[in-house]
Amino acid sequence: MAKQGKRGLRRIWDAAGYSAAGFSAAWRGEEAFRQEVLAGLVLVPAALWLGQTELERLLLVSTWVLVMIVEILNTAVEATVDRISDENHPLSGQAKDLGSAAVFLSLVLAALVWGTVAWQRFGV
Repeated sequence: MAKQGKRGLRRIWDAAGYSAAGFSAAWRGEEAFRQEVLAGLVLVPAALWLGQTELERLLLVSTWVLVMIVEILNTAVEATVDRISDENHPLSGQAKDLGSAAVFLSLVLAALVWGTVAWQRFGV
């Protein structure tokens, strides 16, 4: 039987604290995350201006949030691999490469969405 965890508001409060600690760790330890957050300070207002409908605005902002989510997950994978061993092992490298590929795909998706919306607004 599974261990009984915290419940109700206490669980939500604690989860918010863990999330804040995660954001703090990502900000302190991952330059790519800092760059993406700073880019978001420009991109979110640009999305609100560029998008002509609420759906377009939502797509523009959400694709950028997705980039940051994937970056945080990639950082978690890297931290876990580094915690297990600092030995140079093919599976460790593969895990880190897969995380990097996921970040790359999220950036490609964001670029495609942004490009499509910009083309809809300014294209011929």
